[in-house]
Amino acid sequence: MAEERIIAYREALREAMNEEMRNDPNIFLMGEEVAEYNGAYKVSQGMLDEFGAKRVIDTPIAELGFAGIGVGAAMNGLRPIIEFMTFNFALLAIDQVVNSAAKMLEMSGGQISCPIVFRGPSGSAGQLGAQHSQMFENWYANIPGLKVISPSNPYDAKGLLKAAIRDNDPVVFMESEVMYGDKGNVPEGEYIIEIGKADIKRAGTDVTIVSFNKMMKVALGAAEELAKEGINAEVIDLRTIRPLDFPMIVESVKKTNRLVIVEESWPFGSISSEITFQVQKHAFDYLDAPIKRVTGKDVNLGYAPTLVEAYLPTIADTIKAVKSAMYVS
Repeated sequence: MAEERIIAYREALREAMNEEMRNDPNIFLMGEEVAEYNGAYKVSQGMLDEFGAKRVIDTPIAELGFAGIGVGAAMNGLRPIIEFMTFNFALLAIDQVVNSAAKMLEMSGGQISCPIVFRGPSGSAGQLGAQHSQMFENWYANIPGLKVISPSNPYDAKGLLKAAIRDNDPVVFMESEVMYGDKGNVPEGEYIIEIGKADIKRAGTDVTIVSFNKMMKVALGAAEELAKEGINAEVIDLRTIRPLDFPMIVESVKKTNRLVIVEESWPFGSISSEITFQVQKHAFDYLDAPIKRVTGKDVNLGYAPTLVEAYLPTIADTIKAVKSAMYVS
């Protein structure tokens, strides 16, 4: 059995990239400040020294340009990892992600695959203002041809990033700036986590709470508080947004008969909306209460700390939603 040790989220991502790059010379990392500066969040620290400037490549501030270079390289047999300093900046490159990477296999009649990973932080990270605080998992998950991953802890991050790098389809791998320092158990040995499989982080019987990325801290925190009041919540970490593990969620709801979804992004057209539809379609007769969701507010996120606090889902919000589903005041 592989020995476990405690490492940071950024270290888990770095290990995943290092291990895959050592095994396959066709893999390279490209992005702003990934090389000389060791990464904006120090995820790629030391990689330039090991792999050299031809495989760890600093770019200008030109997301559309270097994303396009990555897509072209992937179409010609290489396996790029494209780092965006934030997915807010990736909006400048979205044409390459959506209209080139996601569609190439289909438009070429299956002749040209595009094995590329687009990765970087998504979502709010404190007082960064409206243009730097957005969660885009639901945007990319709406696109056929893309796989979307959004892990909540170092163990999942490493196993899923290795799977993403090996995948022959384009993968959008979304992290969180505020989780890079989070620490967790990560085995010393080789492991891969299958894309498309959610994970039950806490077993329970009374209500199902579904979340992903840093909102898993809210979901698990709420479950701990609820347990003190005798409410046993099952907490599911989606891990992968597309493909989404609907069967696991449905089976959990059939057991608990109640569902609460916690999501950082805006409510309209959200991942929680799609989960709600699928559960009502496949488990409607098992529901003992309407599905509840806790999301970010339907506004652009302000800069003031009070506005950040008011915008984001909280443990208290989640407990209130659960109790509403349990008909507990």
